[in-house]
Amino acid sequence: MAQYPVGIRSLALTLPSIKRTNDYYRDKYPELIEQAEQQSLAKLFSLAGSTPGNEFDLEMMPYLSDPFRGTVERQVLGQGESSLTLEYQAAKDALEAAKLSSDEIDLMLVASIWPEQVGFGNAAFLAGQLGLKGAAWNLDGACGVTPVALQTACALVGAGEYRNVLVVISCTYSRFFDEDDTVSWCMSDGAGAFVVTSLKLDQGVLGTKTVHTSVLCDTLIPQLTQDKHGNPQLRMKVGKGANRLFRATSVDLLRTCCEGAVAAAGVTLEEVDFFLFNTATAWFANFCTRVLGINQERTINLYPQYANVGPVLTVANMYYAALLGKICENDLVLIYGFGVTGVASASVMRWGNVALSPAPI
Repeated sequence: MAQYPVGIRSLALTLPSIKRTNDYYRDKYPELIEQAEQQSLAKLFSLAGSTPGNEFDLEMMPYLSDPFRGTVERQVLGQGESSLTLEYQAAKDALEAAKLSSDEIDLMLVASIWPEQVGFGNAAFLAGQLGLKGAAWNLDGACGVTPVALQTACALVGAGEYRNVLVVISCTYSRFFDEDDTVSWCMSDGAGAFVVTSLKLDQGVLGTKTVHTSVLCDTLIPQLTQDKHGNPQLRMKVGKGANRLFRATSVDLLRTCCEGAVAAAGVTLEEVDFFLFNTATAWFANFCTRVLGINQERTINLYPQYANVGPVLTVANMYYAALLGKICENDLVLIYGFGVTGVASASVMRWGNVALSPAPI
């Protein structure tokens, strides 16, 4: 892609109020803890009686005896909280960090997993709450949407269509999985936001590679049911063969996107200073470093504390890498995300002088 001096100016992360440790589930669901391998969690992450076949399997193996698959804590929505409330706070924090008002935002891109209402994305609702006067679009790239949203925003600013683009991403899995579904023990909620605008020369996004993930379309299946009051509710169920598909496709998706992104940027993997992955499992960071042949010190893994927050994981890892000084201005950074029924995508960028909002408690 053309190399425009466009990238991230500010970054914010918001988490819901309820934090749950593993003891919560041990106390409430002791029988399920004993039977965890027979529940839906095993449909996603197990060897299913087979021997390890690739890097994903090898890194997953140490976690198979743990009913929480390496999860230590997760944060879920509390009373009065929703995907929109998290998005609103993240957006406000990103604007404040960038020292911009809502009037200075020409476009907002919103990616919600999943929107607050069936049939409509959150963009227009959030734009109204923020008092934006410009455009507001919904993006759908599943858990791989963060690099795609960054690519889209940078391309539009670089083309002169917009000056300042606000990107807002949320994931509220707790709304779509029953608490006694063992898959939910590895899920979490949160939101992130960043402002994309012109940067110094040679900074910003340098190259991106994105592919679709149609091969994973049947791994998570939405089902419309009723709650105890007879109201419609959407629930996500693990599809047959999901475990095999995740294990079989993860290596190729990672290599295709990361190698394609560095090639598009005109650099090599060895030249990248830091790697940011959407660490959807406890072992995903180690899996990525093994496949790409890089040192584990060149990435960060927040999974044990945050569990799987979908595309927000990429934002969270980016936020904390900057907060902890693991990435600094002018470092070469690669971000990678992938999602079922969506995209796998990687972007390489030259990190700018990114302003951070206060860290979430």
